[in-house]
Amino acid sequence: MKTRNCLIVAGLMMWCAGTAHGAVSAEEAKKLGTTLTAVGAEKSGSDDGSIPAYTGGLTTPPAGFKAGSGKRPDPFAGEKPLYSITAKNMANYASKLTEGNKALLKKYPTYRIDVYKTHRTVCFPEYVLEGTKHNAVSATTTNGGLSIKGAKSGIPFPIPKDGFEAMWNHLCRFEGEAYYGKYVSYNVDSAGRKTLATKGTAWSEFPYYNRKHPSTDKYFLAKFVYDAPARRNGEGFMIQDPLNMAEHGRRAWQYLPGQRRVKLAPDIAFDTPNPGTAGQTTYDDGYVFNGSLERYNFKLVGKKEMIVPYNDYKMVYQADSNALCGPRHLNPDHVRWELHRVWVVEATLKPGKRHIYNKRTFYLDEDSWAALVADNYDARGQLYRVLFSAFTVSYDAKTPFNSPSFSYDLIAGNYSLGVNIAEPDLSMKYVAPFADHEWSPESLAGSGIR
Repeated sequence: MKTRNCLIVAGLMMWCAGTAHGAVSAEEAKKLGTTLTAVGAEKSGSDDGSIPAYTGGLTTPPAGFKAGSGKRPDPFAGEKPLYSITAKNMANYASKLTEGNKALLKKYPTYRIDVYKTHRTVCFPEYVLEGTKHNAVSATTTNGGLSIKGAKSGIPFPIPKDGFEAMWNHLCRFEGEAYYGKYVSYNVDSAGRKTLATKGTAWSEFPYYNRKHPSTDKYFLAKFVYDAPARRNGEGFMIQDPLNMAEHGRRAWQYLPGQRRVKLAPDIAFDTPNPGTAGQTTYDDGYVFNGSLERYNFKLVGKKEMIVPYNDYKMVYQADSNALCGPRHLNPDHVRWELHRVWVVEATLKPGKRHIYNKRTFYLDEDSWAALVADNYDARGQLYRVLFSAFTVSYDAKTPFNSPSFSYDLIAGNYSLGVNIAEPDLSMKYVAPFADHEWSPESLAGSGIR
């Protein structure tokens, strides 16, 4: 009898783990396009008018934009900050500041947050809006939130009910079908010395958003090949992320010139130090968060009005590293902050799982679903690393862009500037989906040979 009961309990546990969650009712989905935007944001502005109503986003390039250049002029270049936040007046804005920004204001007397007028610039192609409408009533999470099914070509859960659904919205956010770019990353140590972490080429593709043949298998493909520093010239790695993370998991490969071969690299995930930032961030810190959700429980706390990086065209496309990288933090003159509504998601490490971050708090933009900020805590509960997305909207392609990033290590006192494309020879261009052979291990070897 005892054995029989154990089998019943085990069976129930397996059933619960595979149970699907998500897919709102048709009646609730009617909010999309009425009180909510097509991707689930509140269409109305804030009560005090500081956050405007959504009117379709920014779709007209400003004067000076050159199609095909991979550079995007700042459409708000003439604006001045509405106010600035320092350690002296931060108490007046405490409810709008993330814990990471509070810590940075306290730690560095020269740290400053210049807050500008809020612009809801996010826009999407029509097929993404149609896909989101379909997903609202068909997409579900499975395997305890680790996988999704029934979704394609749109935000999976525009009306999320839990933290896993919200995080899948970030993972499956729209950033075009594919893009190609040359970038550079720098680290600044606690003594204020700036060093080159990596310079290289990146290929990114989003098969889930392929207009002609949307994938129901993979949602993200990426390949990075380093050109500098000299000791890393020719190194490269490639990842492929599936929608069914629970059963398939990330596939990753690495090419090292000294070995002259491509090898499987399962460690390119989770809290493995990322060589692209010389180890100052983890692999799953990329894009503020990426990869499998399996090590955390994700709680959807709710929505708040917060001051976050937004419309950072000056930083992303104009401020070279000499102008941007100060001795303790980025030059505040080149970083734009705005007040926006964000979804707050708290991630706590599951019992028995390992990660250098015991707790993480994510702030997801309501208009794009991109994670804009993460506060990461260590095993002692101490705030450890703070990550930010230098968020912009590519008005020429109707797509958000949140790959450029910057992060601070509050314990070591150093910081990292990742995927910067402001130097004259750097850029980011949207392209058609790559040929299948470009995502083979052999292609990685060909890209990295020196």
